[in-house]
Amino acid sequence: MSTSSRFAAVTAVAGIVATGLVSQAQAPVTLRPGAAAGTAPPPWVYTVNAPPPPGAPAAVPANADAPLSVPGSDVRLTRAQLGDLFNPPDWRPGNHPPPPDVVAHGRKPDVRACGYCHYPNGHGRPENSSLAGLPAAYIVQQMADMRAGLRRSAEPKMRPPAAMLAIAKASSVEEDAAAAAYFASVPYRKWVRVVEAATVPKMIVAGAVFVPVTGDGAGTEPIAGRILETPEDVGRAELRDSDAGFVAYVPPGSIAKGEALVTTGGGGKTIACGVCHGAGLKGLGAVPPLAGRSPSYTVRQLFDLQHGTRSGPWAPLMQAAVQKLTLDDMVAIAAYTASREP
Repeated sequence: MSTSSRFAAVTAVAGIVATGLVSQAQAPVTLRPGAAAGTAPPPWVYTVNAPPPPGAPAAVPANADAPLSVPGSDVRLTRAQLGDLFNPPDWRPGNHPPPPDVVAHGRKPDVRACGYCHYPNGHGRPENSSLAGLPAAYIVQQMADMRAGLRRSAEPKMRPPAAMLAIAKASSVEEDAAAAAYFASVPYRKWVRVVEAATVPKMIVAGAVFVPVTGDGAGTEPIAGRILETPEDVGRAELRDSDAGFVAYVPPGSIAKGEALVTTGGGGKTIACGVCHGAGLKGLGAVPPLAGRSPSYTVRQLFDLQHGTRSGPWAPLMQAAVQKLTLDDMVAIAAYTASREP
């Protein structure tokens, strides 16, 4: 089985799409027609799994009960254990504080453990978000916004945001506060390596994550204005190793273009990000840090804010900053912020 096929198989077993969660996904979204970035959610950042061919059997990996390991860890887990949404794989319990119950186990049946998607150390993946080091008040507010229907994704078919909306509706304020305090206490370390490249490996979406095509069809293609964020080590990412980060391929010149937009506002195109997000983009009060975070996630949030699918009490602070941005501007901003040291 190829690497990309194994990744898809493990994702299926891991239950990225839990029926009880996705069934509560948001309704179709009407986007603002005059938005500078255009109206169609870019598929390279709103990653949607391709449907299986009609009649295709479910992917089940061989040796589901065989013990697995990752480099530098004494923990041994089976593929069946990797799919437990209420007991997330924790290969490295020493790289984070003891988590509260909602992070470590969630609450059956509807509140999956926060540590499953976002990892026990909160560093997350491109299809969701890094929570480590975010202000607790910010996390609590975002959960409240999702619960109230004020924050949703511009692409309803993207399953991780849909699952998060369902979890937010089922969780309690007390659980939100416990998770927020925990993730705020975990220092965020550099998790994404940003590489400018004119050509990139051909990739497919497996488990809402880009992975390089292997075997027949492998090769390269032009980056074509996209950000493609993929695991540094696909094998370790499929095992949900919280010490295996990601590489983000961005268009040539985008970091320098982003620096101009982020630091000066680009001559009125936007607002210098440090005004609200602090010196070095490391956050300011309840405003979240941007430095070193997933550029895929950043582009999604800029697009959602511009198109009104992400609102809430704090969203108006961003409206003037995003209203004139093109998609290329968003790519450049995200490339630059991701390239900074946290």
